[in-house]
Amino acid sequence: MPLNYHQLHIFYLVAEQGSFSAAAQALHMTQPAVTMQIQSLEDYFGSKLLIRSTKKLELTEAGRALLPYAKDAIGLMRSTEEAMAAFATKLQGRLQLGASLTIGEYVLPRLLGPFGKQYPDISIALKVMNTAQIMDEIAGHQLNFGLVEAPVHHPDMISEPVMADELKLIVPSGHPLTARGRITLDEVVTYPFVLREKGSGTRQVMETELIRLGFLPDRLDATMELGSTGAVKSAVEAGLGITIISPSSVKHERELGLVEVLDIEDARFKRQFYSVHLKSMLLPGSAVTFLNYLREQTLTV
Repeated sequence: MPLNYHQLHIFYLVAEQGSFSAAAQALHMTQPAVTMQIQSLEDYFGSKLLIRSTKKLELTEAGRALLPYAKDAIGLMRSTEEAMAAFATKLQGRLQLGASLTIGEYVLPRLLGPFGKQYPDISIALKVMNTAQIMDEIAGHQLNFGLVEAPVHHPDMISEPVMADELKLIVPSGHPLTARGRITLDEVVTYPFVLREKGSGTRQVMETELIRLGFLPDRLDATMELGSTGAVKSAVEAGLGITIISPSSVKHERELGLVEVLDIEDARFKRQFYSVHLKSMLLPGSAVTFLNYLREQTLTV
């Protein structure tokens, strides 16, 4: 029998997880089925790969030699899937994905329509939740992948940039700053602000850039700290303050003439949106196609 990629994948997971049972859970297989596949791989190579003791699982010398090749095989298979997805003419399936607030409520809705017309046989089930919840559901195999506003650092997950975004100054219609041709940070910080709550991705991006420009965020005149972008927008519309958020979230309000989007001289509140998924699972072709589609999009102001 030829060398089996599936068996290499199982071996790599067992070695990485240090447990047959953990690998079985990640692969949605029974533990005896995982054991049988490892035994088949050992029969193929004619060498013992793993030693199970009462305390822990250890690699043999042959197992340690095989491990980097198994890892490379998984990476090559993933790259192959991504490369060939671009040539797929008939993709179908149901994608279960999670997205953080800004992405799920303000970015994706405008992009899902055109994607659906291009790939009518792919259905998408979207959950809008925070990053911690997305990671929990990915780990529990309830989501294929997630879209978040900051890179995720987790030993079992891959985090990759998919889209770029830039926060802007948002002011109510008729605000004094709208008459200025050149807006400096020194001018902006004299006005009251409505901010997202501490710890939010939007707030972190804003504060990082302010510090880079030599301004301490605690010096802002923050009249309100609110837990959602929708609440911030409503407060700005009501004239309670100005803010710095993604222009994608105020597209409708801007078209209605309720707010205006402005640039602050020398300030660039740039950020990336990231995809996150389990290292141990290959994304289906439909998911790879969707992520490639997102990478081709430009978020317009």
